[in-house]
Amino acid sequence: MPRLLTDEAALPGLLFAMCFDREGGGRLVAAGAEIPGLDAEEGFVWLHVDLIDARIEGLVAGGRLGPPRLAAATFARDAHQRVVIEGVHVGLVIADREREFGGHVGEEPSGRLHCLLGPTYLVSGRRHATAGAEAARDAALAGDRVLTPARLLEKFVAGVVETLDASARRFSDALDAIEDRVLDEALSCDPAALAPIRRQAVRLQRQLAGLRAVFHRLEDETEDEDDALPEAVVAMAGRVVQRLDSLQRDMVALAERSRLLQDEIAARSAAKTSRQLHTLSILTALFLPPTLVTGVFGMNTKGLFLAEFENGSTIALFIGVAAAVAVFTVIRVLGLIRRSD
Repeated sequence: MPRLLTDEAALPGLLFAMCFDREGGGRLVAAGAEIPGLDAEEGFVWLHVDLIDARIEGLVAGGRLGPPRLAAATFARDAHQRVVIEGVHVGLVIADREREFGGHVGEEPSGRLHCLLGPTYLVSGRRHATAGAEAARDAALAGDRVLTPARLLEKFVAGVVETLDASARRFSDALDAIEDRVLDEALSCDPAALAPIRRQAVRLQRQLAGLRAVFHRLEDETEDEDDALPEAVVAMAGRVVQRLDSLQRDMVALAERSRLLQDEIAARSAAKTSRQLHTLSILTALFLPPTLVTGVFGMNTKGLFLAEFENGSTIALFIGVAAAVAVFTVIRVLGLIRRSD
């Protein structure tokens, strides 16, 4: 039976709680049931809380969500991605996909998921609806095995990585189509099609850079000889860093491709404009002598040449054409017109 908004949770601000046994099987803690402590003897506990709830500060101060000082730093309102380590406990703020009320999940990981990781627990929280925790919960309830809190945290990051990877593939396909049009000179290509791709790629790369910085620092901390973090956290940090580095290389390649394509389109547009101006200049030069001849014979003055001649207009037209041909010949001799044009 779903929990109503009027129901009082066993833990203030709690959205849901799950218990995982030693085999990695997870089950939801029933509404109103007693919430297990964070020092489980077997398996581990996962609490997902709503950080908007004003009562969370009391839970943090009382150590209900982990070491008080570390919990205060992890669940603070600061939305910058970061990692804080205290002994065997790790606090992280990582990017996550936002989830709308209708259930739609955004492609850009602009949300934030706050996580406090310990040997026998994981406490996650958010101020806006995100997709990572709900997706991991649904997967665990469907039978997915999660042996350690570190693997659960890895699932949060995996959802973000899969979304970014799908966006990278979509951008790559779009760039392939644009590149084909650029290489096919018979087709025109609008550079405006690259603008949304570059803008979205830059925004995703910015979120990815923050996520990489968090796990690179976590990996550096795990390499310290005096490090007390569990082996599962060390292995998780190494796997996540490898995936993020690979994705970062793909994003950088996409940004470079889009920039080169934009430069190529701009260069082709400039060359096309130059050819058009060149053609216009030649036409202007060709029509200048006839214009001059027409202007001369159009003057209403006495003693005008051919004014009294019966075929004067024909001769004047001939002079204009001959002048244009002479100018064209001079332009060809000077090499201003190429056969390829």
